[in-house]
Amino acid sequence: MELQGTVKKIFDAQTFASGFQKREMVILTQEQYPQPINIEFLSDKIGLLDNLKEGENVKVGINIRGREWVSPQGETKYFNSITGWRVEKVFDNGSEPTQASPSQSASPVSNENPFAGDDDDDLPF
Repeated sequence: MELQGTVKKIFDAQTFASGFQKREMVILTQEQYPQPINIEFLSDKIGLLDNLKEGENVKVGINIRGREWVSPQGETKYFNSITGWRVEKVFDNGSEPTQASPSQSASPVSNENPFAGDDDDDLPF
């Protein structure tokens, strides 16, 4: 899946006691009701955020992950996370999206009646 938006915040990398590393980024989606979406980058993917700046437009390849957790009281809860695996800068040149122009036909259009030489009129009306 992909998300596209403007980089709102890039956090510093976090390293845990186990050696596991993660870095988070928040993008603001570009839709009628923009949403701040937190995306985490894990281990070897944290470097993807090194060359990004807040305010840049990006397209992010993501995976949505879920997990189940049972509390000590026996309550089951579900959590989701969005994990990034690719980031592309999107360059907006300030113009409106362009439409593809209709392709030209390979053969010239003829105005001749294709049935002009047909003298066999077997229609019942």
